[in-house]
Amino acid sequence: MEKKELRTQIKLLKKQHTKEQLWEQSKQILAKLEQHPDFVNAEKVMLYNALPDEVQTLNFLEKWHLRKKIILPTVVGDDIVPVEYGKDTAFAMGDFNILEPQNEPYTGNFDLIVVPGVAFDRKGNRLGRGKGYYDRFLSQHLEVKRIGICFDFQLVEEVPSEPFDIRMDEVITL
Repeated sequence: MEKKELRTQIKLLKKQHTKEQLWEQSKQILAKLEQHPDFVNAEKVMLYNALPDEVQTLNFLEKWHLRKKIILPTVVGDDIVPVEYGKDTAFAMGDFNILEPQNEPYTGNFDLIVVPGVAFDRKGNRLGRGKGYYDRFLSQHLEVKRIGICFDFQLVEEVPSEPFDIRMDEVITL
């Protein structure tokens, strides 16, 4: 299956779930993440502020941003620029209708990067939205543990991959 076709298929599967079902799955997936040894041991975690059709992270971010250094992606041009989420961080709507933190770019290292996606497979291949933002960013942080999180129907048999696609070390779902 080609990437465009897989994106369409996943979009149709999402429409078969209510907002409440996806919210409940999000809570269960994030409960697994917060018990994962790599999250437990991490001090500096890059997460993301979710789009409406992704695993919802808002409550999770609020819960953890005072206990760990949480870094969120912002989009500047064709790149992800990491920004720390602090206790007084202001947010503004970014290019893709995602709330982005309005702080100086974060230049430190990461212990863990948690990544959204349209689809994943068990080998760690990830299908994004097609712009390459995460692949470009992750290619600069290959030494950092990468965990993809997704709804159960987003874990598929095989995600088509290209040489420049960056694999996840692990995928957490239901």
